[in-house]
Amino acid sequence: MSTQHHTLKSLIAALLLAFAAVPAFAGVSAAEAAKLKTTLMPLGGERAGNKDGTIPAWDGGTRQVVSNDGRIPNPFGEDKPLFTIDAKNMAQYGDKLADGIKAMIAKYPDTFNLQVYTTRRTASAPQWVYDNTFKNATRATLESGSGGGLPRGAIGGLPFPIPQNGEEVMLNNLFRWQGTTIEDEGTAVRFLDGKPVRMTTGTKVMQSPYYDPAMTPEKFDADPIYKLYRMDTFAPPLRAGEKMVIRNNVDDDKTQTWQYLTGQRRVRKLPQVCCDVPNPMSGGIQNFDEFEGFFGGTGRYDWKLVGKREMYVPYNTNAFAQASLDEVAMKDHFNPKYVRWELHRVWEVEAKLKAGQRHVYPTSRFYFDEDSALVLIAERYDAQGKLAKVTHTLPMVIPSLPAVILRGDPSYDVLRGGYYSTVYNEARGNKQFRVLEKQPDMKFTPDSITGEGVR
Repeated sequence: MSTQHHTLKSLIAALLLAFAAVPAFAGVSAAEAAKLKTTLMPLGGERAGNKDGTIPAWDGGTRQVVSNDGRIPNPFGEDKPLFTIDAKNMAQYGDKLADGIKAMIAKYPDTFNLQVYTTRRTASAPQWVYDNTFKNATRATLESGSGGGLPRGAIGGLPFPIPQNGEEVMLNNLFRWQGTTIEDEGTAVRFLDGKPVRMTTGTKVMQSPYYDPAMTPEKFDADPIYKLYRMDTFAPPLRAGEKMVIRNNVDDDKTQTWQYLTGQRRVRKLPQVCCDVPNPMSGGIQNFDEFEGFFGGTGRYDWKLVGKREMYVPYNTNAFAQASLDEVAMKDHFNPKYVRWELHRVWEVEAKLKAGQRHVYPTSRFYFDEDSALVLIAERYDAQGKLAKVTHTLPMVIPSLPAVILRGDPSYDVLRGGYYSTVYNEARGNKQFRVLEKQPDMKFTPDSITGEGVR
């Protein structure tokens, strides 16, 4: 009897271990993944246009062999707006507008409008990214970590090109293609009473081990650092010489950040900052998890995939990068003349705060480009259910990469007014956007900024 009892206990234990090892969500079937080579474009968007012909079929995106001179081009500079959506005709287009954009038009009826252009589906990526995305569709799994959902078994492409739930859409945005190693020079700007206040200016190098062509799923899962950042501040003079490195872990609770402060002449490890902690440079307008529309772990919310819809969204906003900061800045929002809007299909995802979790915004809503996985519009609602914040990003096509990437993330405080964004209009020389060779891992460690800072 004891032998039978022992055998039964062993069997139960084995079954429990087996079930514990099963991911919450597995990849799609091979038959479903095959659609990425037929009815879906390689990153998951529908290849076909819409019935009205206002959204064209995807024809490969914008892929041009151009010199990488470090400045953002405008391939569509000759395009003219088809029409403008403003307070007078907003109702006519209401079914294709996000509530946050309607609120901005209503709040600033004399100045905020949408200049709508011909839709150009410019999203694309290198063939090796397409190949990896196709493999990820069937091999990637979604597991739970302390900081939220964890893609496992994926590398070098979107982990979930045919998303089955809202959390997979959110993770696609975090793991989107934007190059393996890139450099830019940006300025964090806060707009109060219409005047831009330049908080900091510096260079940033972003390197993605996840998009290293030599990386394997097994190696990445063992050390899941998906993005490395190195930032060097040179303005204003009071902050010149400050440095920061960030090692973004797939499990957000394990992300590490170090900062070198010139006044203290030492490197300190920063506590984990995330979620609804205000970015001090923004004057409370943008929280850390609102960077680029959404940033960080997914663990605090339940994510509902509402579905797909057609919507007017910012897209191919390259003209914005070619204007001066004074030209794009207005009192309450960016100058509509420099923000291009197009009709695209988007994934809509709603976030509801989990029981026992805390966040200043219990509900949020996001809209993601079906072709690139970029977040295009984000809405945050306070505890009373009022719309409090609206972010619309500034996606720009970089034909030489090729990709559509974000080059701005204006966050608007709908209740109090004011806005904040990182912009690249004042970048010097070739620092507006530049592709680099792979940098040594040492560049993204606290030892590197310690040595450089004390020289």
